[in-house]
Amino acid sequence: MMPVHLSRHRKSTLRKAAPRLLQYIVLSVMVVLILVPIVILIFGSLKTRGEMYSRPYIPPIPPYWDNYTKILGSRSFWTMLLNSLVVTLTVTTAVLFICGLAAFVFARLNFRGRDVLFNFLTLGLMFPITIAILPVYLVIRQIGLTNSLLGIMIVQTAFQVSGNVMILRNFFASIPFELQDAAYIDGCSPFAFFRLILLPLARPALSAVAALTMVVSWNDLLVPLVLIDKEDLWTLPLGTMQFQGQYGTDLALVAAFVTLSAIPAVIFYLVAERQIVAGLTAGALKG
Repeated sequence: MMPVHLSRHRKSTLRKAAPRLLQYIVLSVMVVLILVPIVILIFGSLKTRGEMYSRPYIPPIPPYWDNYTKILGSRSFWTMLLNSLVVTLTVTTAVLFICGLAAFVFARLNFRGRDVLFNFLTLGLMFPITIAILPVYLVIRQIGLTNSLLGIMIVQTAFQVSGNVMILRNFFASIPFELQDAAYIDGCSPFAFFRLILLPLARPALSAVAALTMVVSWNDLLVPLVLIDKEDLWTLPLGTMQFQGQYGTDLALVAAFVTLSAIPAVIFYLVAERQIVAGLTAGALKG
């Protein structure tokens, strides 16, 4: 017969292990739900059209690379890739510049009406682009920036400002004010303190903002769809939708195009994942 203390120890161990086991089960199910469509997409991109319909869930043996060859040999794909790169890098640079300066003003400078202005700025979080797309289109058309990458950049930058200013403001406010006082005593102006001291200290938060902005800008479909009619100005998400409409019956070719379109965003996210987590966590802990 099992001793009483061993029985109690086993029950205690099971009681402690049960929540963790449940977490593992839930996480495993989520991983499967996320990865299975991706694996099927990659498998499908390496099959012929007939194999995609007849054997969609079986690995491609041997792989059929002509889908990728056809897309990579197309000039339109590289044009869309270049357009996406130009838009994404420009929007990210603009967001870092605007949000960095605005967050510094709201976090480190005292002036009348600061809190009112900041609260007014955060109202932008209440109006996502899906709600405001019609007035945005009318404004962009009125200033003559439809069918222009500049119009996409302006809209994407504007709708990235509110949330990113909040992230940077919290991080900037966590920097000790004694450091700022010491810099002023040594002769630093407010802008010199921002440029020489605050920005280097805020690299994790800046990296997080840059990474989030790039991912959102790269994957944006709605703004280019509304503002762009010319094929030579399509970005990759818009081109993917148009390509699917044109070659909808050839699912293998569509799968290859979607896979190629997603590769840059996946690579960037894997590289920047640590910066995203570190920047947002640091801001949360210090803010």
